[in-house]
Amino acid sequence: MLGLASMHIAYAEQLTRDNGSPVGDNENSQTAGAEGPVLLQDSQLVEKLQRFDRERIPERVVHARGTGAFGEFVPSADISDLSIAKVFQPGTKTPVFVRFSTVMGYRGSPEQARDPRGFAIKFYTTQGNWDMVGINKGVFFIRDAIKFPDFVHANKPSAVTGVQDANLAFDFFANTPESTNMLTHMYADEGMPDSYRHMDGFAVHAFKMINAKGEVHYVKFHWRSDQGLKNIRPNDIPASIGNDWNMMTNDLYGAIRKKDYPKWDLYIQVLNPSDLAKFDYDPLDDTKEWLGVPERKVGTMTLDRVPNNYFESTEESAFAPSRLVPGIEPSEDRMLQGRMFAYADTQMYRLGANFNSLPINRPLATVQNNNQDGKMNASGRTGEVNYEPSTIKELSQDGMYKYVQTPLSGTTQQQAIHKKQMFKQAGIFYRSLPEPGKADLVTALTGDLRHVTNDKNKYIMVSYFNKADSDLGTRLEKALGVDSSRVQQMSAKLSDD
Repeated sequence: MLGLASMHIAYAEQLTRDNGSPVGDNENSQTAGAEGPVLLQDSQLVEKLQRFDRERIPERVVHARGTGAFGEFVPSADISDLSIAKVFQPGTKTPVFVRFSTVMGYRGSPEQARDPRGFAIKFYTTQGNWDMVGINKGVFFIRDAIKFPDFVHANKPSAVTGVQDANLAFDFFANTPESTNMLTHMYADEGMPDSYRHMDGFAVHAFKMINAKGEVHYVKFHWRSDQGLKNIRPNDIPASIGNDWNMMTNDLYGAIRKKDYPKWDLYIQVLNPSDLAKFDYDPLDDTKEWLGVPERKVGTMTLDRVPNNYFESTEESAFAPSRLVPGIEPSEDRMLQGRMFAYADTQMYRLGANFNSLPINRPLATVQNNNQDGKMNASGRTGEVNYEPSTIKELSQDGMYKYVQTPLSGTTQQQAIHKKQMFKQAGIFYRSLPEPGKADLVTALTGDLRHVTNDKNKYIMVSYFNKADSDLGTRLEKALGVDSSRVQQMSAKLSDD
């Protein structure tokens, strides 16, 4: 063994994750305090175990109906006071691939579904790939990832008939009151954009930005469409589907081919950690917007190229919010924490352990680690040293890339968040709509609630909307022909604490 070392030249290369992002510590897992449990958000730990488990590779479950395009992100403001992420460094230009999608539909389904729109961006940065995986709304239906499989099952086609059923969807929502805010947004006109170009995008969750001093700020990301927002009103949806149920893809690709390149400006909202306790809701609850927090423009994304191979780009593209770069880390948002694991894991199931090696997912930064083998491996890794630490072949780890330390208190628990506030923001949003928008929201909601044959669930849903805003509740009562006194009694018993 002593003679073996003399046969090799020791050298050090930066240890990275599969997305090319540098690793700060490959010896110690991230824990909840000195004595606490290991954290699911430790993407280095999770990725190592995932890859190891798959050393010896289907349509997406959600977001199957997708459209992709290439482009570029250019920062417009120096935010080095917030983050060391080089993607925001003035003068840089970062290639991107964007995948738009519906959520519940299969690959050939109409693009005009009443459905959130996926808005996922892969930044090919010099520090590794950063995936911003979001939708066209700033909030979501649920606040804890443990409920995500149930949410999807209830909104997917029936396990018996293979047909989507409003009874199942609203059975779930009737038992999930925090969904009221997102439902109000989704059934408004803006819940049916007429094209991918005419909608905004959001990362939904709060993230942390870390600057060179190690200071932490919480941020939310918002893509504002330079093309403006245009929507399909409820009564126009059937004709739209009949005219062209691929209209969103055809619109996007048609514009790019005409060199009418779509653009989105990226804005951020910023909070100091000390600000989190000042709100009457939990700012890390993804069913809430940061109302009243100003936005700051930080850059612009332009899409200018249609992929020339749908399968190798749009289908094989794989996004996961755990794919972060130095200067950007996850917040304690419970939904985000679960997505940090689930998205990367589903990509490994769908595409295999080496999905990051596919051209569309391959980072520009050099990947250097000991993940190996598995189906479809073509990494070109050589040599006997496939472990770390080693004095034969050293892989350096720079302490500046360690996860930021987060203060903790209390004990481990399995309880709901403290500040629930189920209905308030839904009412604020409804009252912000112009009169035609309010009428369209009632029309759209009524169209689906009429299909709910479970009387109890129908009344529960109307009581939720009534709790959000009494005018919205009254209009739904009249449109559905339900007993107003029963709705009022149920609504009076609801708490918004």
